[in-house]
Amino acid sequence: MTDEGRLLAGRYRVGALIGRGGMADVHIGTDSRLGRTVAIKLLKSSLAADPAFRTRFRQEAQAAARMAHPTIVRVFDAGEETVTDSSGGETQIPFIVMEYVDGRLLKDIIHEGPLASAEAVRIIDGVLTALEYSHRAGVVHRDIKPGNIMITKTGQVKVMDFGIARAISDSSTTVAQTTAILGTASYFSPEQAKGESVDARTDLYSTGVVLFEMLAGRAPFRGDSPVAVAYQHVSETPVKPSSINARVSPALDTVVLHALAKDRFARYQSAVEFRNDVETAGSGQIPVRRTLDESGAGLFGAPPASASGSELALKQLSEDETMVRTQRRPPVIWVWAGILSVIVIVISVMIWAFSLTPSSDLPDNSRKVPSLTGQTYEKAQNQLLDLDLAATMAQEASATVPKDRVTRTDPPAGTIAQPTDVIKVYVSTGAQPVEVPDVANMPIADAQAAITALGLVPGSVTQENSPSIAANLVLSTDPPALSAEKTGVTVNFTVSSGLVTLPDLVGQSLVAASDLLGGADVQLVPMPTPDPGCPSKPGSPVTKQSLPAGDVPQKSQVTLTYCAG
Repeated sequence: MTDEGRLLAGRYRVGALIGRGGMADVHIGTDSRLGRTVAIKLLKSSLAADPAFRTRFRQEAQAAARMAHPTIVRVFDAGEETVTDSSGGETQIPFIVMEYVDGRLLKDIIHEGPLASAEAVRIIDGVLTALEYSHRAGVVHRDIKPGNIMITKTGQVKVMDFGIARAISDSSTTVAQTTAILGTASYFSPEQAKGESVDARTDLYSTGVVLFEMLAGRAPFRGDSPVAVAYQHVSETPVKPSSINARVSPALDTVVLHALAKDRFARYQSAVEFRNDVETAGSGQIPVRRTLDESGAGLFGAPPASASGSELALKQLSEDETMVRTQRRPPVIWVWAGILSVIVIVISVMIWAFSLTPSSDLPDNSRKVPSLTGQTYEKAQNQLLDLDLAATMAQEASATVPKDRVTRTDPPAGTIAQPTDVIKVYVSTGAQPVEVPDVANMPIADAQAAITALGLVPGSVTQENSPSIAANLVLSTDPPALSAEKTGVTVNFTVSSGLVTLPDLVGQSLVAASDLLGGADVQLVPMPTPDPGCPSKPGSPVTKQSLPAGDVPQKSQVTLTYCAG
């Protein structure tokens, strides 16, 4: 039986096959409830047969669904569907419902030949932006490769399959499954190849491999088997991309080789650091190399300590008892004479300092700039003229000082100025008009930063129930997005609580209760359960619900008990 035409979870209609990988098949599909096109990933039966894998896969899909960023393919839903195989047995097939991206895989683009340096820099910038967001959310991808990067028809970069690689690596897979998974060995980090723990720097190494492949047209390491490729990641130094493609600049060579360092403390320590160097190299400048202490000691602690050559040399010199002093010491009397001279000079300076009389009077040839904030320019100018100081006017926008009033001076108030100095007096032109940004679906911390960057003031944060928007993501703002305001205006936020209101369903028919739970305003999962202990009634009214009416977590399962005796 083919997957095409199958209905999953009562709402997702599986369409034509659009992609096939070592772990899953991807179909175009339709969400019949919301009427939108989606991509449906069905796990292969060889992986789906492992119960531990299915559980881990479901947990990681839920974690990936909480990430909302323009450079990350959204995960809308995940679950398991019971299907009947050719032998008549039932099998649980896990599936993931994702955002449908109309574009091409980066691996298909690379197959056509090396990319131009500017295009490679633009694409890798999008990948690193996605990784910056995911790493801040505590999610390590573990399987960055061209087959997991989509380029839309408008050129936007989309990274997908967050969480799937982790589900595989933590599952007790069989040898056959492991062989299929090792197909991505070309993008393994050294620590992955050695079976060590991984962190965000593992994704950055794999990103360096992708950048190498875009520039050179092939991966840095090739071999007859995945094991041979993994061994090269651990032990062999990659060549420069420019040795394969002469159009690659030395600056990009430097960035790629830094990203492919074997020691994770020697490579980039964050996606931000990597992206900054890529942008610098893209402009033709070689990035400034940071020391190991500057790059490694912040996020991941200091690298393992090792004695340097100079430390060993000093230790050997200190322990070498065979060395003989050859320089003659100065006479002792001259040493004591020098010490006494220094003491006399220090005492003399102290006596002179304590004998000085403090004075608050300013010299006759200097003036102190007064505080003029809030005054009109004419009044400020006259006050400066009384001190024999000249004034000149400049204008600047201010959200706190009224229009035509002084905001500050240069030099600032309290500065000692000479009569020949000209004091620049800044006058307010009023608050600067600004458009409230659209921060919907952004984490509240990112939204507050975006508001602050435009000169607006983050205000109160109010939680509101939502059936689909994850907790702590912004639902709306007041004033609303795209409205015209002025700098200094307070913007209040309404964020998702991660909860949804469950109504009291006792007494309603089973069909009506199920439809209400699955509706767009609730989006909970009804679980009808017959009770043979009481006689059935027309409409099968609900006699009990597993969760009480009130606020419950999103996507919760609600058991609806009805009489069926």
